[in-house]
Amino acid sequence: MSHRVLLAGLFHETHTFLDAPTPLSDWTILRGDELFEARGDASPLAGVLSVADDRQWQVTPTIDMRATPGGPVDDEVLEIFWDGLAAGIEAGPFDGIYLVLHGAMVCRGCPDVEGEVIRRIRAIESLANLPICGVLDLHGNISRETIEQTQGLISYRCNPHTDGHQVAVESAKLLDEILSSKRTPRSVWARPPVMWPPTGTGTDDDPMKTLEQMARQIEAEEADIVAVNVMGGFSFADTPDTGVSFAATTFGDPDVAAARLSELVDHAISVRQQGNVVDPPLASCLDDVDRHIAEGDTPVVLVEPSDNIGGGAPGDATTMLAEFIARDIDGAVAIINDPESVQAVSDLDTGATITLSIGGKTSRLTDGPLELTVTLESTSDGRFTLEDPHSHLASGAGLHIQMGPCAVVRCGGVRILLTTLRTPPFDLGQLRSQGIDPEDCSVVNVKAAVAHRQGWDPVTARTYTVDTPGPCSSDISRLPFKLVNRPVFPLDELESSVP
Repeated sequence: MSHRVLLAGLFHETHTFLDAPTPLSDWTILRGDELFEARGDASPLAGVLSVADDRQWQVTPTIDMRATPGGPVDDEVLEIFWDGLAAGIEAGPFDGIYLVLHGAMVCRGCPDVEGEVIRRIRAIESLANLPICGVLDLHGNISRETIEQTQGLISYRCNPHTDGHQVAVESAKLLDEILSSKRTPRSVWARPPVMWPPTGTGTDDDPMKTLEQMARQIEAEEADIVAVNVMGGFSFADTPDTGVSFAATTFGDPDVAAARLSELVDHAISVRQQGNVVDPPLASCLDDVDRHIAEGDTPVVLVEPSDNIGGGAPGDATTMLAEFIARDIDGAVAIINDPESVQAVSDLDTGATITLSIGGKTSRLTDGPLELTVTLESTSDGRFTLEDPHSHLASGAGLHIQMGPCAVVRCGGVRILLTTLRTPPFDLGQLRSQGIDPEDCSVVNVKAAVAHRQGWDPVTARTYTVDTPGPCSSDISRLPFKLVNRPVFPLDELESSVP
């Protein structure tokens, strides 16, 4: 007999310090059989569906909701999700539940949305004891309740998130094993009093690199432990559970799993300063950039974590663009999210000249708009397909990306891609779809922290990660936290050993 599985998804990384909310209108919603349209699109949802098809599950698809990272989510979003899930629950009974989650979603009235979803599920008598498995983003701020009330929430292991689809496959196979064997694992949670900015959570660098290696070693050494999560956390969210956390799923003694997680906790505390990556100012690298361009050592990538679209920033900061314009850098490229400017050129012919107020319109923490006279090079519908199906962008949006109507304009030697929808610059197909060859650029402003590296590192001659004004600055000690459990590094100094 095939297993009956309830399926749903809720995916948002919430930056609680942003002024602008994330309203219902920002969300993409799939309902019922529409979830099956994700088959083959490289997303985590596609991953679980591939296992469901292979194992011949009877899937009841309910609702999948996702939005680009942004400010606090309106409460109605959670209620609409729950209504969609509850409607599907009526089609039961079920053998198990699979959830595609992020882990760092915050509504105005609920700081732990994923935990609230789990609590509501467990409050329904018919679901109280069903196994719940699923997939989490590595940047989740995960509560103890979320882990201990589920049986197999497995997180991405890579940042950039090249493995979202694969981890979804693994967690779906775990659910199938649970249902087939009638053995139910336990999940264990641990949290060091540590927060790191996104720039400190790349898994190609320490401390995350070593922590992931330690986690894989625990899985290899402990036959009963089937998964160990290393959660880098999302430090731009003010919640009680913001920060690094660990979890283990075990078919054996949970005390053994807890003891092994304590090794990760101790290591994270001991190397806490290593993950507190604070970037140097933009001015520190500009002379070097000029030299690289003069020598043909290009493209140079200037990474701007403070305006990281993948962290919820507006993607319209103008600090770097202003430098490109002032220096009239031939071959420089900036991507600015500015629907007003796109609309202003929508009826112009290619080659037309217009004065625009570009960028700087949506956050008091960034530099303001630039008044520029530009020449229109092209317009498009802003659709493109990922060049790399393992792109970080696929974990949230699948293969086919929509930037909304776009325009490429030129000011002197500088080209500017103007977009209508905030689109993280994680895949080179974004520029190439607009007639810009990344390899031919002299210098590119990349509004990201770590996730761009999968696409950009192979073609980049030089990379500088620098600080500019913006809401996603890596200096998280400047953020006005109120809810996070204290003490926590780097807001507080810790003793070398913390119980």
